[in-house]
Amino acid sequence: MRGHDWINSTLPDELIVEILCRLDSKSSRDACSLVCKRWLRLERLSRESLRIGASGSPNALVKLLARRFPNVRNVFIDERLSVPLPVQFRGRLTEYALESEFYSENGETGSEDNGTQSFCLSDAGLTAVGEGFSKIETLSLIWCSNITNVGLRSITEHCKSLKALDLQGCYIGDQGIAAVGEFCKQLEDLNLRFCEGLTDSGLVSLVVGCAKTLKSLGVAACAKITDKSLEAVGSHCTSLEILSLDSEFIRDKGVLAVAQGCPLLKTLKLQCVNVSDEALQGVGNSCLSLEILALYSFQIFTDKQLSELALLYCQRIGNYALCEIGKGCKFLQALHLVDCASIGDDAICSIASGCKNLKKLHIRRCYEVGNKGIVAVGENCKFLADLSLRFCDRVGDEALIAIGQGCSLHHLNVSGCHHIGDAGIIAIARGCPQLSYLDVSVLQNLGDMAMAELGEGCPLLKDVVLSHCRQITDVGLSYLVSKCTLLETCHMVYCPGITTAGVATVITSCAYIKKVLVEKWKVSPRTKRRAGSIISYLCVDL
Repeated sequence: MRGHDWINSTLPDELIVEILCRLDSKSSRDACSLVCKRWLRLERLSRESLRIGASGSPNALVKLLARRFPNVRNVFIDERLSVPLPVQFRGRLTEYALESEFYSENGETGSEDNGTQSFCLSDAGLTAVGEGFSKIETLSLIWCSNITNVGLRSITEHCKSLKALDLQGCYIGDQGIAAVGEFCKQLEDLNLRFCEGLTDSGLVSLVVGCAKTLKSLGVAACAKITDKSLEAVGSHCTSLEILSLDSEFIRDKGVLAVAQGCPLLKTLKLQCVNVSDEALQGVGNSCLSLEILALYSFQIFTDKQLSELALLYCQRIGNYALCEIGKGCKFLQALHLVDCASIGDDAICSIASGCKNLKKLHIRRCYEVGNKGIVAVGENCKFLADLSLRFCDRVGDEALIAIGQGCSLHHLNVSGCHHIGDAGIIAIARGCPQLSYLDVSVLQNLGDMAMAELGEGCPLLKDVVLSHCRQITDVGLSYLVSKCTLLETCHMVYCPGITTAGVATVITSCAYIKKVLVEKWKVSPRTKRRAGSIISYLCVDL
């Protein structure tokens, strides 16, 4: 019957809530809440996550949100972010703020001590989170510098189902973090980055309290946290899977304690300048479940089940270390090397011969790596799909010919490898038909012939970066885009051979194009009218 509300008269609350929960975007949920008062009420009941940025009266905002969304399980508060309030909240929020100020002036509450603090979440606001969101499981408090041990203890007493807690940049102390261990017996994930007021006493208390459930721990820039805390982790947290440490005060003793006491450790990230080879040897011998290892400023180590390894800015690591990886880590699938000046072809050859399951190889500014090592990769690593060789200036066409003959790449970045020219890229075009991403920027010897071959051989290409390629012209570009009809992004700044006509060709030939980066003067008025929204310009007009 026309005008009859079939949905509201037929569907029960439970079914509408289930439908709302399956909507995958906030905008869709917000739109549904505007249908009628019933849907607004049900949408509020179904909301599980809230993200709150900096606001004028954060305590009042938290109280308002708690009343409207009682079933929220995930609360993310980040006072680095400035988020404008929805119009419908502003009037009500002002009332709450004025009410808080009135109480403060009359001595009935200490939630707002002064005008400056009203712009930061205080202990009163944190208490409101605990009282209002009793079902909370995830709480993130990023740079909430005004909360103290009192507020943290209050929320732990109310939120005993808490599973994830992020206190990055919060100046809390031992009493507050000890309260987490006392009350939150289901805690699995804890981030204590930049919690400068914390000492071993508080962290040890937490570890003992959450020993059975803690799976992830992050500590950075906590000057008073020492090996004593890590020894407690190793002694009690047998379920720990992820550990991230950035500290000048952690030494071998602490890392060894974790390696030996946490058999389920899968991810280990260390920025600890005072940790030596002894600790890393212990990690290799004890952490047989390790999958991801990220190290900064270390030397040699071994391991038996490593699947991903990142060595970033490790100037003292040489070929011997990577040769050991090649011998013992046959399951390695991803290797990242950045600014490792002592690593050369011998290391890459060892990786290639011993890690035949390698799927991703990213090397940047490792100037001792040349054709020999990459040829070995092409001959041995048949599953390689993602190769990045940025500014490895000893790598040339010979290396890419071997890759094209032995691998089927999806992703290739050889920017800054100035010895690579048409022959190498043509080999890739003929051997890698699944290629979807290509960065050949700053290749001075690359020309139109390679572009024509890419068009013929790589029809799935979606993203291409041609910037600073002086030999590529409109002719080569037209060959490329005429066959690569799926192209979505094209970067071509500082290419003197590409003119206004070439830019227009890209726009007219590529139906799916989403972004074109080019000099402003190369875009004609007609092209700008046709596709102005997808064109990005170089910052400096040329």
